[in-house]
Amino acid sequence: MAAKGNEEETQLLEMEEEAATGVEREMESDEEEGMGVEDSDEDEDDSSDDEKENEAEIQRLEEQLSINAFDYNCHVDLIKLLRQEGELLRLRRARQKMSELFPLTEEIWLDWLKDEIRMTEEEPNREKVNELFEKAVKDYICPEIWLEYAQYSIGGMGAPGGIERVRAIFERALTAVGLHMTKGTAVWEAYREFENAIMGTMQPPPGSIPSHEQQELLNAQLERLHALFRRQLAIPLMDMEATYGEYEEWSDRGVPETVSNLYKKALQQMEKCKPFEEALLVAEPPKLSEYQAYIDFEQQEGDPARIQIIFERALAENCLVPDMWAKYTKYLDRQLKVRDLVLSSHDRAVRNCPWTMGLWKNYLLALERHGAEHQTVSEIFEKALNAGFIQATDYVDIWQAYLDYLRRRVDFSKESSRELEELRAAFTRALDYMKQDVEERFSESGDPSCTIMQIWARIEALHCKNMQKARELWDSIMMKGNAKYANMWLEYYNLERSYGDVLHCRKALHRAVQCTADYPEHVCEVLLTFERVEGSLEDWDTAVQKTETRLSRVNEQRAKVAEKEALLARQEEEKAEQRRKAKAEKKAQKKTQKKAGEKRKAEEEEDEEDEWGDESEQPPKKLRGEGDPGFSGLGAEEFMETETGLFGRKGGPPPRKMDAPGAKKGRLLAAEARRTQDATLDKRNDSLSVFVSNLAFSMEDPEKRLRELFQGCGPIQQVRPIFATKGTFRGYCYVQFQEQSSVAEALKLDRQEVDSRPMFVSPCVDKNKNPDFKVFKYSTSLEKHKIFISGLPYSCTKEQLEKLCKEHGTVKDIRLVTNRSGKPKGLAYVEFEDETQASHAVMKMDGTVLQDHTLTVAISNPPRRNVADKPDSSRALGGMMPRQLYGARGKGRTQLSLLPRALHRQTGPDSKAENGTLQNQSGGSVGGAPAAAGGSGFEAQNKPLSNADFAKLLLKK
Repeated sequence: MAAKGNEEETQLLEMEEEAATGVEREMESDEEEGMGVEDSDEDEDDSSDDEKENEAEIQRLEEQLSINAFDYNCHVDLIKLLRQEGELLRLRRARQKMSELFPLTEEIWLDWLKDEIRMTEEEPNREKVNELFEKAVKDYICPEIWLEYAQYSIGGMGAPGGIERVRAIFERALTAVGLHMTKGTAVWEAYREFENAIMGTMQPPPGSIPSHEQQELLNAQLERLHALFRRQLAIPLMDMEATYGEYEEWSDRGVPETVSNLYKKALQQMEKCKPFEEALLVAEPPKLSEYQAYIDFEQQEGDPARIQIIFERALAENCLVPDMWAKYTKYLDRQLKVRDLVLSSHDRAVRNCPWTMGLWKNYLLALERHGAEHQTVSEIFEKALNAGFIQATDYVDIWQAYLDYLRRRVDFSKESSRELEELRAAFTRALDYMKQDVEERFSESGDPSCTIMQIWARIEALHCKNMQKARELWDSIMMKGNAKYANMWLEYYNLERSYGDVLHCRKALHRAVQCTADYPEHVCEVLLTFERVEGSLEDWDTAVQKTETRLSRVNEQRAKVAEKEALLARQEEEKAEQRRKAKAEKKAQKKTQKKAGEKRKAEEEEDEEDEWGDESEQPPKKLRGEGDPGFSGLGAEEFMETETGLFGRKGGPPPRKMDAPGAKKGRLLAAEARRTQDATLDKRNDSLSVFVSNLAFSMEDPEKRLRELFQGCGPIQQVRPIFATKGTFRGYCYVQFQEQSSVAEALKLDRQEVDSRPMFVSPCVDKNKNPDFKVFKYSTSLEKHKIFISGLPYSCTKEQLEKLCKEHGTVKDIRLVTNRSGKPKGLAYVEFEDETQASHAVMKMDGTVLQDHTLTVAISNPPRRNVADKPDSSRALGGMMPRQLYGARGKGRTQLSLLPRALHRQTGPDSKAENGTLQNQSGGSVGGAPAAAGGSGFEAQNKPLSNADFAKLLLKK
């Protein structure tokens, strides 16, 4: 009673404070109205606009839920808006609808409970809040909800039996979350504080002597507190040392030895669990591997209560992981076997992951195992059919589970019964459901082997002795495209052999011989074996004749097929041989063109040196092939001789197209870049480098720009941009860091948009040593939580696509597929929060129209990338030149000779240009017959070329 009086005084004080605060607010609002009327009008207009927008959004969300009540995120958004607007009655209805379909999270429950407590502060309405608390503690094991429940119940302890009710709630809370390693201590401490407060009300006034009855009550209350301390210290909890110290300080009779021993054991157990708790503390969500390791440890320890609490902790953070629910329910089914606990866990599992057929199947088995009523099992099965499975085979499996349950209910000793009729009606309904609903949704039956019909036929034959019905079912099975399979006919034959007669066995085998397409020899052998045991001579002759006729026809068909395949194989070999020859010719032609182009380039550069200044005044220009005899420079005398012999004595050279100064400058810059790269070649470290490609050729100062792009990844040692011969940037480079960790950060920038095109960043790998190395950052397997959209308009943006998709669930990521230049392909991948949202998006979005484009939507299942070894003909050509001339990735596509084909010729060592022919040391000419094999069109030409001939060849189209 004293506690109740204190509570009433506290409530009066709070009401007075609220009244005073309200008066102050009214005064402040009056002052604001007097100081600025215009501002208040503007604020009212803004608030009214916001209210209209929120109301429109609320109506849209309610319409969306009327179409799809299983849209989890739509429920959450609606609740947030209604709570923001203060629509408490509509908010209550929205929360009730969501709680009927899904378990609510801890945050949603706490907000709901606090709102309801404020709305029902009167005593008669406390029962409604208590019922709401009972629903909340069943969804997940949350220490915060239990604490809130206990605190709320303390407010009603003035009612008859109120104190015992509070103690009962605290005891339930300790059973549920008292073993929680990190949060259980708060529940224990709250329970002790409550008992301490009760003991404070029992203390007699100062100076008075308690009566015998009062002393007994005090001793009993004191013993309660000692028992709470003893119970808590026997459980491994974090920071239990502080609890032990508090007990030592509080107890006037010291800590008993038994309590101390239990405390030491619990402390040892806590030290074993501490590494797992620390791993959970530092891990990032969803922490599945850490929780799994913790669960394995607790299962080895073997304490069922601790195993249950760690499973519940894992599920509270990973409620949408079907595998975790499956492991938990399996443990409960096989180990604890407590009916209420098992069935409630199965119910929570299917409410969290309704798209997982295995959870529904296990739920049906658990209901049957624990003797649930038939009406309950049937209702759960109907919910499973409406859960929206992702695969057609899931519906076959759930129907089989339900039909097995119905078959086990039938007493086949009776000729007819209500259970048997219900079983037959269920088989009929299952076949209709698979044909209509499943085939229309998935475009496949999900049961091509007609497993459900086979089971029905076997039940009719074995239990009901109704072979006529079984034969009708098997006729239907064969008419669904199964007559060509030998195993189906042998299954039917075995059924007839076991429960039928000889006549129908023979008839089945004769039909099998005529229809089987995959293993006709085996079926023929079974027929002959059957006639050896059962048949007459006439039957044997008929069987032999049929089998011989059938096998001869099969052999003829196989011979035709083999002949056709051999013809196709020969054609493929001929085509492959033609491709090999063409490739070899092309390789030889490119080899000749390359050498001729390099020789021509050397002559042009010598012409430039002679034209722009004296050779002795300029430093020698280092060419790519410097050091090779085929690329040795010509002396001044030889150069003059070549000019004289080339142009004759009658006139000067023909007008020559001069290179622009910019082109000359570009070549000098490229030469300087090559010298720099050669100088830093020894410092190159591929393990510390990344390869950057698909950059714009027009990028100015690539080295500076790339340093700016990658400076956030770590200290950069060097940037090696690759330039063409004329000094233009080739669109790729190498970035080398000082630390290995910087490489991982740099790879995260892959496909970042730079100059309106995606920049590719990949590991720097020597393709000569690792020819099969491929980098592809996206998954190539089935992703049930991601959808693939095709047929998008090229103008579609991420924002437009997100607006379209978020109506069906929470969008985590969107990737628009582009080509190398950054232009969209009309394809996209959209990642949702879970599989249910993705499957719902496929059903709703497939076939919709966006900007006059019809969209095709499916679950993401990209084809596997082919990384098999393929012959690389370009390696032979690239292997003839030193690797360092082309960089880490070999010869680029732009390093091709641009000389006309007619001028391609074989170069020899120490050659001279004279009168249009190249004389080698042996006196033969490359343009003549003695030239090396592999020459081009000049092999049969011995006549020297004049200046006019060169001009015609250069201008020839």
